[in-house]
Amino acid sequence: MAPERSRWLQKLPSYPLAGVPEARRRLESAGVDIIDLGAGDADLKPPPDAVRRLAEAASEPSMSRYPFQSGLPDLREAITTWMSRRFGVNLDPYAEILPLMGSKEGIAKLPLAFLNPGDVAVIPDPGFQAYQGGVILAGGEPHLVPLRPEDDYLLPLGGIGDEVRSRLRLMYLNYPNNPTTATAKREYLGDAVDFCREHDAVLVYDHAYSEIAFDGYRPPSILEVEGADGIALEFHSFSKTYNMTGWRLGWVAGNAGLIESLSKVKTFMDTGVFKAVQAAGAAALAVYDHWVPENVARFQARRNVAVEGLGQAGFTVTEPKATMFLWVPVPGGGSSLAFADRALEEEGVVVLPGAALGAGGEGFFRIALTVDEERMREAAARLARLAEPPT
Repeated sequence: MAPERSRWLQKLPSYPLAGVPEARRRLESAGVDIIDLGAGDADLKPPPDAVRRLAEAASEPSMSRYPFQSGLPDLREAITTWMSRRFGVNLDPYAEILPLMGSKEGIAKLPLAFLNPGDVAVIPDPGFQAYQGGVILAGGEPHLVPLRPEDDYLLPLGGIGDEVRSRLRLMYLNYPNNPTTATAKREYLGDAVDFCREHDAVLVYDHAYSEIAFDGYRPPSILEVEGADGIALEFHSFSKTYNMTGWRLGWVAGNAGLIESLSKVKTFMDTGVFKAVQAAGAAALAVYDHWVPENVARFQARRNVAVEGLGQAGFTVTEPKATMFLWVPVPGGGSSLAFADRALEEEGVVVLPGAALGAGGEGFFRIALTVDEERMREAAARLARLAEPPT
């Protein structure tokens, strides 16, 4: 008889793309050429300066000592300087910044600092599953709020009922948004801050795609909004901006008291990020001005090719202002899981079914801009054969 699993584990939903690696191995072993547009993991190189600094730092004995939560002062100060230049917010590098093993780690652990049984966290649906997973594992209650096209995929604050408001402790927002690619104006962010202040809730702002923005658009920080101090935490990541997904490096910025609470949780669960990786992160931030625009231009070129190719194939595609994704309606409004299965099995293209990110994502699929323009054109040509719903 197998040991009984915790009720928290049993409540966790299936993780997106869980079955794809096995199917991919099966198809590739049969000679199928797979184009993977599923995970947001681009085929681009990190900044050379970051790679060199990692190699140098890894050979320094002091870098192999426990980093603990204090981490590397150089990284904290580099983050603080960057936040000031990019958003105009002035932060204490030792009290209002916390390095993370990727933003996902901090987002998932945060509920352990703020939720008791019966407490509610408002979560966008569809959304990054670390939000829901962290809340469930902390014993809280996730309240999923659908993101709808008619609301421009903005979480409708006015639609949150009194019963939920009375138990609200956390609210997750993510703009530019994964998976819908939606963006939020400063006025909406101000409304969100006011809402959380009114209900004594922590506003968890996932800003992983703050720098992958196109055509001159510059996403604002929640910390720029008046009143955000004391209730908002903003999570950033090196993964997407610097093509450093496997390095596992990010940070959270915001109120010192909130930061201290998350740091305490982390103290009992990890000993921080390898210092050499932190040194590399500081080096990446140092080359932001000349390196990031070129990297974003590559994503924009891929976006343009994908939008054009899918549009010509008969898909309804909205050109995103930001993120490394396209959010595309399934032809005929059919099942996103069925469409993704057809795309893989019939055409060798991995896409993410919207339903894998929550019931609110049903009827859509997500494409990640993770391959070059030639492969993107090929993927669009293959998907064109699926543009008509099955009879």
